[in-house]
Amino acid sequence: MTQVSVRRGVLYVSVAAAAWGTGGAAGSLLFQSTSLGPFGVSLWRYLLGALFLITIVRRRPGTHSRLLLVGAGMAIYQTAYFGAIATSGVAIATVVTMGATPLFTAVGGRLFLGERLDRVGTSCVGAAMLGLVVLTAGSSGAGPEATATLAGVGLALLSAAGYAAVTLHSRRHHDDPYGTAVGGFAIGALCLAPFAMTEGIVPQVTLPTVALLLYLGAVPTALAYGLYFRSLSALKATTVSVISLGEAVGAAALGVLLFGERLTALTAAGCLVLLGAVVVLTVHERG
Repeated sequence: MTQVSVRRGVLYVSVAAAAWGTGGAAGSLLFQSTSLGPFGVSLWRYLLGALFLITIVRRRPGTHSRLLLVGAGMAIYQTAYFGAIATSGVAIATVVTMGATPLFTAVGGRLFLGERLDRVGTSCVGAAMLGLVVLTAGSSGAGPEATATLAGVGLALLSAAGYAAVTLHSRRHHDDPYGTAVGGFAIGALCLAPFAMTEGIVPQVTLPTVALLLYLGAVPTALAYGLYFRSLSALKATTVSVISLGEAVGAAALGVLLFGERLTALTAAGCLVLLGAVVVLTVHERG
């Protein structure tokens, strides 16, 4: 495996974050046009993602037991995130999950990988979380769907812990990023299958549905996760988790462009703060 430079690693995770930002829009369109629920969409996403990676890079999952941990972690954070949305709403689930992930990753990176954040890195983590909170507050309306519950916050924290665990584990074992992604997708799909079957897993076969599923499997899944795991061979785990927060900015922009959502002053301010933190950390890391 060719060694990835820091510059290329930054590019990889930036592209991955941009691709992930389109995943929510694709999922929302699928929810509106098909009978698939969140678990069904996630199941197809993982299955198609594995198929695309196997076909393109001709890399099949290895037999390493660590793939079980990656797949289980991916299934846990995906399922827990959907559970947090169901109990506390999208806004709170998003801000708690994405806000806690860099914290868990920073602590885990220090304890298990010996990674240290300097003053600039620590400031960027704090600024990124502040921007995420402001962005989410500006995007959410008042009402019962924005009410935090103990179960919702707990599930969001579980999702963040699962995501951080996958990041840290993949940072330590980064010798086969594409094989790890394929194995993670396959095992994650197996974990999600029982939940998906209760919702229904066979979508209506129409051209828009097939196109959306193929896009979801190819771009926000196969491409994004392949680059994400690849970037972990060059960058600190915390750096990767903070740059990945750029996904929230992309999702907000697509909400305005595709779904007619209103960009409030708070949302715009949050986007700017979050992007600023990501840019500063990116330049600092490359330096």
